[in-house]
Amino acid sequence: MTDEDPSPQMQSSSYRLAALDQDFLLGDSMRGVRFLLEFAKADEILSNAGVRSTLVVFGSARVRETGPAREANWYAQARRFARLASERGGALNGHALERDNVIATGGGPGIMEAANRGAADCGAISVGFNITLPKEQRPNTWSTAELSFRFHYFAMRKMHLAMRANALVVFPGGFGTMDELFEILTLRQTDKAPRIPIVLFDREYWQSLINFEHLVEHGMIDRADLGLFGFAEDAEGIWSELLTRGLRPRASIELASEQATP
Repeated sequence: MTDEDPSPQMQSSSYRLAALDQDFLLGDSMRGVRFLLEFAKADEILSNAGVRSTLVVFGSARVRETGPAREANWYAQARRFARLASERGGALNGHALERDNVIATGGGPGIMEAANRGAADCGAISVGFNITLPKEQRPNTWSTAELSFRFHYFAMRKMHLAMRANALVVFPGGFGTMDELFEILTLRQTDKAPRIPIVLFDREYWQSLINFEHLVEHGMIDRADLGLFGFAEDAEGIWSELLTRGLRPRASIELASEQATP
């Protein structure tokens, strides 16, 4: 009897190998397995590529390089920052087995495109964590093709964005950007994640959008929580603020590792 046997038993869906049965794999009972697969696939590829740590850049998918002056500046500064961070942080070292501070974004257009593009400008790799959405779901053309991922689950995508992050840089954005920002801030506030530096770009935008002092005045957060993040107004300012808040470029990481080796 062969796989082409037309018998009812051979043609029955119950006879299909479980790993090859899409109806089964895409069913409700396998949601946990699909969640695990989304974790494992990206984790394995990133590990094999030697991506040890990332610099995560968030921001609106709607920002355009040719948009109004302020919007165009956001795009330009995100692109410039990603380039200088790739050059100085360790992502550009093509001879290393492991790379640090690799630019990672949500993989879409706008600010995400600008950051992936900045890394590509200097020949560095960068990561794109895309997600299936009704709109804005296609990956931009600047993330490294072999490190461009697509997720179904927001939670798993956010986990991958956070788990290798050495720092977070947040450009102006909307609901999605704020969701990702407050996810990381909450993890920092509750010590559920390492104390990575967080920098918000364009202080006026963020302070007009969110009244952080109001949260303190009403006892919703401690004043010390305002120290979880800083502000910057240009690409060099972002890099300087990250260093001030504890970001270590690759050379510093390697030196610390050598000193710790008996």
